[in-house]
Amino acid sequence: MEQITYFRNMEMLSWLGYFSNRMDVSPENIHIMNICQKMKNVIPLIEAHRRVLIFACEKNRELLFQLWEAGMGGLRVWYGFGAAPGGEVREADVKSIVGLEIAGPVVFFFDNETTRESYRIGIKNENFSRGPIRYVGSEIRAVIMSMLDVDRQDVICIVNGESIVIEAAIAAASGTIIAVEPDSGSEQSMRENAAKFGVHNVEIISNLVPGALDDLPTPRLAFLVASDHTEAEIEVLLQKNSHMQFIIYTLELDVVSNMKNIFDRFGIRNMDVMQIMVSKTNRHNMFVTQPVPWLISGEK
Repeated sequence: MEQITYFRNMEMLSWLGYFSNRMDVSPENIHIMNICQKMKNVIPLIEAHRRVLIFACEKNRELLFQLWEAGMGGLRVWYGFGAAPGGEVREADVKSIVGLEIAGPVVFFFDNETTRESYRIGIKNENFSRGPIRYVGSEIRAVIMSMLDVDRQDVICIVNGESIVIEAAIAAASGTIIAVEPDSGSEQSMRENAAKFGVHNVEIISNLVPGALDDLPTPRLAFLVASDHTEAEIEVLLQKNSHMQFIIYTLELDVVSNMKNIFDRFGIRNMDVMQIMVSKTNRHNMFVTQPVPWLISGEK
């Protein structure tokens, strides 16, 4: 088994103090992430924060290539080797050190001057990988994300909601998003999007049959795009968490009409139904209405 070198608390604090002094910036304005023990969402962190300090090791040999592939080749980076400050610290841009050999503990300080340091919600559809998926409109997705109320360590199960998976994974940076993708084409697009947005907290499974969640963390909430399998999926989810919260997405009125019967059958209460309509002008200055979904929520 490959030996991994980890950073201790005092060593990380030493590096934080070093870069704080060198860059003349308060430590509270530097965001730190240790990816030696577990690969985390580095790309979303750098996109959303100006100053980021990453603690890496030989386990993370692909880090610079992943940043370059994500369009961050021009990003300025300072890097030094060793568990604690003491050696030479060099400055470069990501594209010039993509082939840097990482054979032990190394620290990267990124200064992303172009970021607005804002939380992204409602990512535009053109940013997602193209495939067989028809993504929900970004404005509607923003409403869905508000309903999900994701926290940093959340665990959420999402069925056939690829773009929702990405936004939820960014928000739940220390949690897990379970993506259920029964269709092989959608599964491939899901994997492409996870790699493109640099989210490493997505677990992809092909279906929600009994036992599918046995080796996965317990979701607090499930977001399901309604299908012929929705009732069976609800049953499996309740076997994993008897207090599960649900949000069902559908474009079909008969699903809305029948969902109360399904919720009653499983003892799911506090049912609420919301319909969202978004109209936008096109290049001819004519209003075009997006698909108008219902969002049905309830909890056990």
